[in-house]
Amino acid sequence: MAEPMQIDGQCQCGHVAYRAVIDPDRVAICHCTDCQQFTGSPYRVTVVAARDDVELTAHAPKLYTKHGESGAKRLQYFCGECGSPLFTTGEGEDAAVWGIRWGSVRQREALVPKKQKWCRSMAPWLAEVVDLPASPGD
Repeated sequence: MAEPMQIDGQCQCGHVAYRAVIDPDRVAICHCTDCQQFTGSPYRVTVVAARDDVELTAHAPKLYTKHGESGAKRLQYFCGECGSPLFTTGEGEDAAVWGIRWGSVRQREALVPKKQKWCRSMAPWLAEVVDLPASPGD
């Protein structure tokens, strides 16, 4: 385990905000089709935290319950005002661990993914993105 890191974040509009203590080595990319649908992009990046290490500092998020391929329930928390995805967790024992959505973290530049999962659903063109023409702004 890496040295614990204090982070904070919020949804895009600021209605839901939080702070948490995370392990920066527990950042992962998920290529599953659910994550693709939830984000509207080819993958989702999440950092893991213990539920007791996540503190809401503004309004509470809304909740959507997704039934996974295995039948297990995944609780998806998002801002009810702007729709930004924020957290995910499970039920029972799985509720002790929360996934914090990388895009909501203010310190995200320091959170480098350490693994990828559900790669069978990976967009086949993803490896070629680094070779596309790029600009620092629009």
